[in-house]
Amino acid sequence: MGARESTINRRDVLRAAGVGAVAIAAQSFLTGWVAAEEAKTRKILFYTRSQGFPHGVITRKDPEKLSFAEQIAVDMGKKNGFEVTATKDGSIFTPEKLAEFDVVMFYTTGDLTNASGPDKFPPMPKEGKQALFDFVSGGKGFVGMHCASDTFHGGKGKDADPYIKMLGGEFDGHGGQQKSLIKVVDPNFNKGFEDYEMTEEWYRFKNFAPDLHVILLQQTDTMSEKAYKDQKPYPETWARMQGKGRVFYTSMGHRDDVWQSEAFHKVLLSGLAWTSGNVEHDVAPNLEQVAPGAMDRLSV
Repeated sequence: MGARESTINRRDVLRAAGVGAVAIAAQSFLTGWVAAEEAKTRKILFYTRSQGFPHGVITRKDPEKLSFAEQIAVDMGKKNGFEVTATKDGSIFTPEKLAEFDVVMFYTTGDLTNASGPDKFPPMPKEGKQALFDFVSGGKGFVGMHCASDTFHGGKGKDADPYIKMLGGEFDGHGGQQKSLIKVVDPNFNKGFEDYEMTEEWYRFKNFAPDLHVILLQQTDTMSEKAYKDQKPYPETWARMQGKGRVFYTSMGHRDDVWQSEAFHKVLLSGLAWTSGNVEHDVAPNLEQVAPGAMDRLSV
């Protein structure tokens, strides 16, 4: 198990090399990741600190071992030719330390600059948030999963937190875990990917950015709870540009079985491939066309 002890304490940053490997379905997930023309290994920083609710999939039972989701992400990298470094230590958010990476990936909750919370790891420094923004807008990538939209709350509409503006949408509650049809509205983002049904803790959102490129759509009329059925279909997975950088978000990722599913792997790999610059896609805004009415949700 390697770690960069010169910059961050070994117990806080874990790069897997066989730490209790989680079984992943045998089929190839290369539909979402293609070999880059240049011989460059993309490096992904997977940040999993919980300042708010601690999700089970990223909870480390032993600080010296990766969590369930962290191990799966690292194993996906090994299978597909990229490198994942998992950390809960916020001190990595400096321009110098971030410069090593091509993409920052969040599975987080709350104000990450706050030292309190269930994860007793160093918080992101006050300057770390701006370091992240500069990293992305300068041409690097950002991937958010599930509760990444339940991070850095505050404000609404044009006064929403800058992090929410970058991400493109904000968590606005959820109901019980239930099955939903997810509709593919941009099949080019992951060729061959088709509509699918999945049981998950599906999020509702507010503060959608007007320049979202919707990839997958939450088909609300297939859901069981009134709080969802009363809404029009809305974005579930999307992409957008942030300056020169690329931002990708999917609300999936709460359940263990979702992390092991082919559908989630394809979605995540397609997001990592694009945000790292490994593949190119047209992410022109399409929010009004594919999810009319979504902008009524306190748009930024």
